[in-house]
Amino acid sequence: MWRYLIPIGLFGALLAFFYLGLGRDQQTLPSPLIGKPAPAFELPRVDDPSRTVSSQEFAGRPYLLNVWGTWCPGCRQEHDVLLDIARRTVVPIIGLDWKDDLELAQRWLRELGDPYAVTAFDSEGRVAIDWGVYGAPETFLVDAAGRIVHKHVGPLTIDIWEEEFMPKIAATGSANE
Repeated sequence: MWRYLIPIGLFGALLAFFYLGLGRDQQTLPSPLIGKPAPAFELPRVDDPSRTVSSQEFAGRPYLLNVWGTWCPGCRQEHDVLLDIARRTVVPIIGLDWKDDLELAQRWLRELGDPYAVTAFDSEGRVAIDWGVYGAPETFLVDAAGRIVHKHVGPLTIDIWEEEFMPKIAATGSANE
């Protein structure tokens, strides 16, 4: 009798697990870094690889870190939105070009427009790993104290910007709009 009840019980538990998982927001991936200091980095710049960009350059002010690559369809989808957000000058956007070809990245920014205050070139993906990146695009909001306060996975839209990012920026008292 028990040999039949145990598999049925395990099957029921598995069904409950899957049922609960289906109700979750698939765009929201928890980040253990929320509320923690943003990982430090120093990488070559996309516009001039002989120079570097460091996270220390943004100390004391909020910024967005946007992880992207020319190989990423979602990154192309959100590019015009990033240009719009950059024109609003609320916070600087720092680009992190992830596991990409440098020449393709330079051409992308030249041809499509450059929404970034500066773009770091993470050719091996080590900095992205430090930030807990799952895939591109991902966008992080870092406050003036250098803590990650929000992470969005997937292409940004103006609605997401207004609903998710702007309230958090306003709460820090750093919005220029």
